[in-house]
Amino acid sequence: MAKIIAIASQKGGVGKTTTAVNLAAAVARAKRRVLLVDIDPQGNATSGFGIDKNMLMSTTYRVLIEGRSLRESIVASEYRVDVLPANVELAGAEVELAGMERRETRLRDALTVVEHDYDYIFIDCPPSLGFLTLNALAAAHAVLIPIQCEFYALEGVAQLMNTISLVQESVNPALTVQGVVMTMYDSRTRIATQVVDEVKNVFGAALYETLIPRNVRLSEAPSFGQPITSYDITSRGAETYIALAREVMKREES
Repeated sequence: MAKIIAIASQKGGVGKTTTAVNLAAAVARAKRRVLLVDIDPQGNATSGFGIDKNMLMSTTYRVLIEGRSLRESIVASEYRVDVLPANVELAGAEVELAGMERRETRLRDALTVVEHDYDYIFIDCPPSLGFLTLNALAAAHAVLIPIQCEFYALEGVAQLMNTISLVQESVNPALTVQGVVMTMYDSRTRIATQVVDEVKNVFGAALYETLIPRNVRLSEAPSFGQPITSYDITSRGAETYIALAREVMKREES
């Protein structure tokens, strides 16, 4: 059965989708079967794998709201990762889900048909704590939290942790924090080291050793619709996401 990991952060701009795309690609390179579920209306994880958001036959929206078959909605990318794609139509799902039955567990219900087809299912959440993120947390076995190396790094993390606690109490008692990864790390700055130390004091062993750096090639790759492991396997960005993938798999498979 697949390990289902939601990649979530209440804050935008912390490298959440960059982590979802590149971690999924790096795990797939390790010969694991991987599905990436894009549940962010921006659809950046979808385009990050070279999939045209304007040419989709079915999307996460259709699966959640219309009950469309999840297996039939999956798109096979060129990069060993299957994708359940999303586009802007998902933005209306927050309002529509509010009045639906089993509104927090519709994604979990849909994923049951493919949970034996994959080793890992990663879910790229929107940068908010609405019904879409609740669906991801209800479906997941664990949460991976990206935190940017900046002064206000932990701002909003407390609210995310509170949401995780509420989900544990109500619809998914087995949900755990899979790990915390520091992104946009710049070893030349003192603040980056201070932030890493602060986050380690809060999360302890949950913090990954791998630090994702600020890297030009990482920022370029999405515009070419490629994960960093395909765009430039020799870059520092690719090296660190491959290292992160090893850490994630070690925690899940040991």
